[in-house]
Amino acid sequence: MIRILLFLAVVFALGLGFAWLADRPGEMVVTFSGYQYQVSLMVAAVAVVAVVAAVMIVWWLLKALWNSPYTISRYFRVRRRDRGYQALSTGMIAAGAGDGALARKKTKEAAKLIRSDQEPLIQLLEAQASLLEGDHEGAREKFETMLDDPEMRLLGLRGLYLEAERLGDRNAARHYAGRAAAMAPQLAWAAESTLEDLAGRGDWDGALKLVEAQKSTRQIERDAANRRRAVLLTAKAQALIDSDPNAAKTAALEANRLRPDFAPAAGIAAKLLFRQNDVRKGAKILETAWKADPHPEIAELYTHARPGDAVLDRLNRAKKLQEMKKNHAESSLAVARAALDAQDFSTARKEAEAAIRMDRREGAYLLLADIEEAETGDQGKVRQLLSKAVRAPRDPAWVADGVVSERWAPVSPITGKLDAFEWRAPMERLGQLIDSDEDAPDAAVPTIAAPTKPEKENVIELNPAGSAERPTAVAASETDEDDVAPVTATASAAVPPDGDAAEPAEEMARLPDDPGVDPDDEEQKSPRKFRLF
Repeated sequence: MIRILLFLAVVFALGLGFAWLADRPGEMVVTFSGYQYQVSLMVAAVAVVAVVAAVMIVWWLLKALWNSPYTISRYFRVRRRDRGYQALSTGMIAAGAGDGALARKKTKEAAKLIRSDQEPLIQLLEAQASLLEGDHEGAREKFETMLDDPEMRLLGLRGLYLEAERLGDRNAARHYAGRAAAMAPQLAWAAESTLEDLAGRGDWDGALKLVEAQKSTRQIERDAANRRRAVLLTAKAQALIDSDPNAAKTAALEANRLRPDFAPAAGIAAKLLFRQNDVRKGAKILETAWKADPHPEIAELYTHARPGDAVLDRLNRAKKLQEMKKNHAESSLAVARAALDAQDFSTARKEAEAAIRMDRREGAYLLLADIEEAETGDQGKVRQLLSKAVRAPRDPAWVADGVVSERWAPVSPITGKLDAFEWRAPMERLGQLIDSDEDAPDAAVPTIAAPTKPEKENVIELNPAGSAERPTAVAASETDEDDVAPVTATASAAVPPDGDAAEPAEEMARLPDDPGVDPDDEEQKSPRKFRLF
């Protein structure tokens, strides 16, 4: 656009000049070699302009003729380069689509048209083609070759890192990631792997510095950085809790300040404060964490804040926690445990049953079994509760990569990932039974139609769940084979003492999770009355 404007300006200026000369007539006289030439001023101006234009055209022709060999060679070189880049582009697309054969073909074509030292992408395409063909050894050689080129070094380290991850060589992968992170701290993959390496080696200070670098380069958001710092500071406090309690306390309080709802940080901070007799501050930390997310470890620390407290004082502290988080299973379980220690069995039973209604789980049934054994010692009811605990969903625990741990840990023992443990219910047991209404006291067992039996076959009838009588085996009616009447307590009492007890023709199949009957207990039971649990 600017060139066009300049051209128009020059033409306009020439026009104005010729118009000015036309308005002012004159003559021009030139004396040369004894001759005198006389022309008008307009003709002289046109001649000068024509001579200048002719000189410029001749100069352009001579220059074009002189540079023609270079121009021709440059044309073919550019054409060759364009074909090479076209092949390279097609090869990269084929590698991304997973077409190894086409990628290898275009790699050879691009290598013929473009020198690999001029275009580093050819080396990347060769490595990608080798990976698609399954030649991992060749791909690693290509990546190692890239390490010698400063422009391709990070790419080579990335390729070697991925190959080490594929082979499961975690040490080699972290070595390459560390080199890449030293060269370019802004690389997220290198920083993540280096962070896991530092955390796995217990270098918490180095890991904290790396998190600060990630935050400053905006690789991670502020909330994610605070979460990671809280995890690392909690791990540091755990490592220093015995060797340097003051440093551990400082780290734990900083972690709790960053994430007040993080139960491990709150627990270790409160524990260190309790050791220094600062019960008030430690209790406040636990109360804040409890309001955010009730956790059994928090309840345990809170109720046992002062070792010299009586059991009734612990019960009162548990009730205080319950007031902070009402209608929650953990609150009821905390009160039930404290009431059991205080031998307040009615309160313990009521809170345990409330916890079951809110969140039916294994630990609640086990606690109810402990209460039943401590209060009544009825082994039948205890065994019934234990059987329900086996079939109930599991209690929440610290879970990471399929590993269930009783204690929180900063890294996963399987993958080494930082902050992998989560407080949640583990996977259910295989073959989990579906409990219907077995916990309802007045629920009736549905009537099961008896199949067609041969004559004089014995049948076992089960009384309803709410009935006080036990199941009794009786002989089937000889007159009506299809009608089977349930046996009542009156009918059982009518059986003469010297009568022969009917034996079942077929033994009932035991369920997979049936705890069975102890042989010693079976001998002590009545031949006509037995228990299911």
